[in-house]
Amino acid sequence: MEAARLLLARDTRFIFARRHITRPAEAGGENHFPISVAEFRRMEQEGGFALWWEAHGLLYGIPSAMEVAMAEGRVVVANLSRTVLAEAAARYPIRILNITAPPSVLAARLAARGRESAADIEARLAREAGLPADLQVETVQNDGSVEQGVARVLAALNRAAADARPAGRAQLAPPG
Repeated sequence: MEAARLLLARDTRFIFARRHITRPAEAGGENHFPISVAEFRRMEQEGGFALWWEAHGLLYGIPSAMEVAMAEGRVVVANLSRTVLAEAAARYPIRILNITAPPSVLAARLAARGRESAADIEARLAREAGLPADLQVETVQNDGSVEQGVARVLAALNRAAADARPAGRAQLAPPG
C-alpha cells in the first residue's frame, strides 16, 4: 500500500488515510500517527475518528477528516480491520480491496517485521475474520514480487476511481 500511496501522491482522485495507532512510531511498518491510549480515548469521545477498533492489543483509528474527502467524491483508501467493515458499510459507500497472500507468505512477511513472536503470528493468522458476504469485494493476490503486487493494487484502485460516483463515494480497504 505504501508503494501505491507514493505512486498516487499527485493523483487528486485518491487520499490515503493515515491511521492513529497506540503504537510507538519507531515500531516500524506503516507511517502512522503514534498516540497514547489516553489521547486516543479523548479523540474517540470527541468524534475524532470516522472509524476505530481494537486489535492485537492496540487501538486503531481513521481520522474523521476523511469524511470531508469522501464528501468531495475522492477515493479514500484506508487500512481497516475486518471487524469494522460492517460498520463502515452501514455508514459509507465502500468497496473492499482484499489484499491477501497464502498463509505461509503472510507468516513470513509478519515475521520479517519483527514485531510479533512466532506464536503471536500463528494466533493472528488463525483468528482472521471473514469478510461480510453482502459487501462489494475485489481480491488482489499479493503473492509475487513487490512490483507485481503494486501493479495489481494500482489497477484495482483505478477501477474504484472509475466507478466512483461524482460525490460521496468512498473506497475503504482492509488489511491484507
